[in-house]
Amino acid sequence: MKCAWGRISALLSLVFVCICACKAGTQAQVTPPTPLTHLDAPQGGKIVYGTVDGATTQAAAMSKILRNVHNSCGERPEIGKVFQFKGTKTVGVFFTVTNHPGGNKKVAGLVLSAASGPHQVEAALLSDDAQRFGKTVNPMLQQLLSAWHPGGQAASSGSSAGVQSASAGNGRSASAAGLHTVTASDNSASIGIPDGWQLDPHSASSSMILRGPNGETVIFGAMMSAVDPYNPQQVQAVRAGIYRGGGTILYPYHQDLTKAYPDLVQAWRRANNKPPAKLQVDSITPMQASGNCVHVKGHIDLDGQGMKSLNDMMCMSPLTQWGAYTIMRNTGVMTDAQAAQENSTIIAMAQSLKINQQVMDQQAKQKLAQKQANDQAITRNAQIAVQNIQNIGAQATARYNATQAANDAQHAGYWAQQDSNAAQHAAWNAGQDAQARNNQGFSNYLLDQTVVQDNNMYNNGTVGHGTVWNSTADALVKADPNRFETVNNSNFWQGVDY
Repeated sequence: MKCAWGRISALLSLVFVCICACKAGTQAQVTPPTPLTHLDAPQGGKIVYGTVDGATTQAAAMSKILRNVHNSCGERPEIGKVFQFKGTKTVGVFFTVTNHPGGNKKVAGLVLSAASGPHQVEAALLSDDAQRFGKTVNPMLQQLLSAWHPGGQAASSGSSAGVQSASAGNGRSASAAGLHTVTASDNSASIGIPDGWQLDPHSASSSMILRGPNGETVIFGAMMSAVDPYNPQQVQAVRAGIYRGGGTILYPYHQDLTKAYPDLVQAWRRANNKPPAKLQVDSITPMQASGNCVHVKGHIDLDGQGMKSLNDMMCMSPLTQWGAYTIMRNTGVMTDAQAAQENSTIIAMAQSLKINQQVMDQQAKQKLAQKQANDQAITRNAQIAVQNIQNIGAQATARYNATQAANDAQHAGYWAQQDSNAAQHAAWNAGQDAQARNNQGFSNYLLDQTVVQDNNMYNNGTVGHGTVWNSTADALVKADPNRFETVNNSNFWQGVDY
């Protein structure tokens, strides 16, 4: 793979990432203050290693490298989970990225970082064409470790095997597959999916249902209206069966999702006219930066065919005065082996999701217009019925009174439903922007990243925001809590944080 070494500047203080081609004639000649070592792997690929000037932590060094990948290639790299090489203090992370200046070629790589002395960090980058990287990474790593000994560390004979297990098993994920874009039938959202995956035709209103070639199921942006059956505004409607079979969750509002989650999963299924499912929750973690949300890992049997791995993010909107609220979910169900292998791909799909807000706003207007039309039709029908009864005369008085009583009962249930629908519409509209923020919060959670606010950085009267590694965020806040603070999803800036 041909790289533009000059543009990336041959020093680690600007971060050595030689994976993305530059435009012809734009290479800059920079004299590096810290020499780097470049190796050409016999089997293909590039190896670079040296000191990261200005980086005092391993996380900072890796962040610089990945940030420069983003700048050089024109998109954010899709990264896996950070892991540590057995028997060493060296950490690494796999990534993939599309090299847009280099003809939109898919590139895969491995970033490693190790402390080489007090306040000094060395790092290395291995990169190759994504289709070959799985075969070349271990030979490249062996070649690197035979020459690179940061801080006097000896090369570990088991390091190559460690990379293999990190990329193909032991809870790590392989490189994300290439994605192609599909769009919901109502044009409300689009998302990138790998070859072999399909978009369910029922996907609409920004909810994207994805089916993998081997039985995998991933759903982004699922949303369902919910009603607290014990709320005084809803008791009569619930008793009248207004919501029965209508796709509305009936469950008492419970602020603590860590306790309510298992019951809400079953209530979600009941609202879809499905039987209870066997559910095993292995871990449930509140996502405080994302509002009232939890991240759940466990196993579920959706169809009686056996337990499968469950990875679920559930969020709950605040309760309205009408006793209505909304449940939102991003859910993945697949075998344990698929979950380990396809983690990077799922993260890439989540990051590619785009909501067409114009379509969503139009759908909200159409629903409101339909409700108004229904109200007018009911009023007209009632007026006609009254006029006919009056024309019949006194003989129909008794029947009219009986009919009116029945209508009154029906109208009471109807208006209770309209109040609930209005509340649901309000909660639904409020949830759209929150969904975009929660999607980014979910992506940040998976990538071990945090949005940090710098109260000393001003631009046109507003403070600065930036997305950094969790470890970097913790270090900044602990070092100067008056200056730095973490940002909740609800305070994310569109176009900056998501």
